[in-house]
Amino acid sequence: MTVVPNDHRFLQPINLFEYEKLAKDHLSQMTLDYYSSGAWDEITLRDNCAAFERLKLRPRVLVNVSDRNLTTSILGQPLQLPLLIAPMAFQCLAHPDGEIATALAAASAGVGMVLSTMATKSIEEVASACDKFPDSLRWFQLYIHKDRGLTRALVEKAYKAGYKALCLTVDAPVLGQRERDRRNEFALPSDLHLANLATISGLDISHEKGESGLFTYFAQQLNPAVTWDDLQWLQSLSPLPLVIKGILRGDDAVRAVEYGAKAIVVSNHGGRQLDGAIASLDALAEIVAAVDGKVELLLDGGIRRGTDILKALALGAKAVLIGRPILWGLAVAGQIGVSHVISLLQDELNQGMALSGCARLQDIDPTLLAPPRL
Repeated sequence: MTVVPNDHRFLQPINLFEYEKLAKDHLSQMTLDYYSSGAWDEITLRDNCAAFERLKLRPRVLVNVSDRNLTTSILGQPLQLPLLIAPMAFQCLAHPDGEIATALAAASAGVGMVLSTMATKSIEEVASACDKFPDSLRWFQLYIHKDRGLTRALVEKAYKAGYKALCLTVDAPVLGQRERDRRNEFALPSDLHLANLATISGLDISHEKGESGLFTYFAQQLNPAVTWDDLQWLQSLSPLPLVIKGILRGDDAVRAVEYGAKAIVVSNHGGRQLDGAIASLDALAEIVAAVDGKVELLLDGGIRRGTDILKALALGAKAVLIGRPILWGLAVAGQIGVSHVISLLQDELNQGMALSGCARLQDIDPTLLAPPRL
């Protein structure tokens, strides 16, 4: 695949880091900072990647790996590799096709996608675009808003449009302070809006200059009073299984299981909420032990190589979610760029498995990992 950047030279990125470098030529500084920034000093943002560098592999040798199988399933739905695209807001800032391009790339590659409440393409638009992939894994991410009618309307729309699960983000009772956004006075351009809110009738949302009123309304809707007891109400709104995203502690994971979660995403919100929080990968082992196989575990934060996926699976995750690199691919080449990012990760995981003596995902276990240095 070739990608044509702004200067019309033909380049072929060979890894996700090169996509990030190229994306800077396609994004405004405000958009680049919004996508790439973390909270406060960005310690957790950096540590998400550093955690994978700290963890070392112990490959097996003389294993028949001539025929490798990367397929798996999440909540009973098949995936061609253990990968989902994380929920990310405002994707039309990267490319006019935004979330539709991302969803089509995910569906055609046989990986999952989680659509953000703060998407710039609506629940229905994304679902309609993927009509030719009726079995694709597509979840909807949401929060329990102060406006319970808004939450109910979003759930009903997602269920009607064929989304397969609700992915509730629980690590944002308030928005984390991202200083790059504050310095830039981040706001959506006038031609973009929060599509999933704008299409719900009866909401009193002010439309300020730059459409920032929608973003302000959403920020004000985050509800710091939500507790575990509210999960029962959320689950009463539809038969969709509940996935809890944003857990970093074993006791919280156990409680999520007790309150009906069918899967958990071990996540620190990409380092965008509480700076100084533990890296997602460093939290995984405790949570694996705590839930003891009662739910499926996924992990996001810091995935940049196929070997990162391998390490997460060896620690006990069944799949991973990837965020920012998808945006870099989207910015550089739209759907083609997203597809290529997925393909690069697939190829790297495939090769990493072969070099580690793993022919199937089921062969990936904790014995592949070196014990931490004391």
